[in-house]
Amino acid sequence: MNIIYSEHVMEPEGMVDISSKEYVYREARAEGIIKLSKDTLERIKSNNVEKGDVFEAAKITAINAVKNTSSILPYCHPIKITDVKVDYEYIENGIKMGVTVKAIEQTGVEMEALTGVINGLLCIWDMVKKYEKDEEGSYPNVKICDVRVVYKRKSR
Repeated sequence: MNIIYSEHVMEPEGMVDISSKEYVYREARAEGIIKLSKDTLERIKSNNVEKGDVFEAAKITAINAVKNTSSILPYCHPIKITDVKVDYEYIENGIKMGVTVKAIEQTGVEMEALTGVINGLLCIWDMVKKYEKDEEGSYPNVKICDVRVVYKRKSR
């Protein structure tokens, strides 16, 4: 299978060979925001969401996503995660979620942190979508945004 970009033919590489890389401590943190209506935020704060505890469900979802990143993103290497931390902060018109991932590995953990954040935020959306729908069944106030890697570190 050849892929053509700007008249150049490229052979797909697939996974990068990391066989010769050392095992080192690696840590990455990603964050993202979900914008919600004021009423929905109040429901979450008062633990009045029909589907249950929004933060506990989102935390479990984020951790599960981190551990399964290589199944979701086929060119990511399966790695042994040593720690995942998930945190939340209420902000104006939304919730900021952070995921910190640690491992002693041959490759970084930033994709795992990003995958955790995205899936955790999707879980929040799923749990509160009932309260966010307008008359047409759309979600005019909900937006996932500002997803980014805050930092990545490695040390011997």
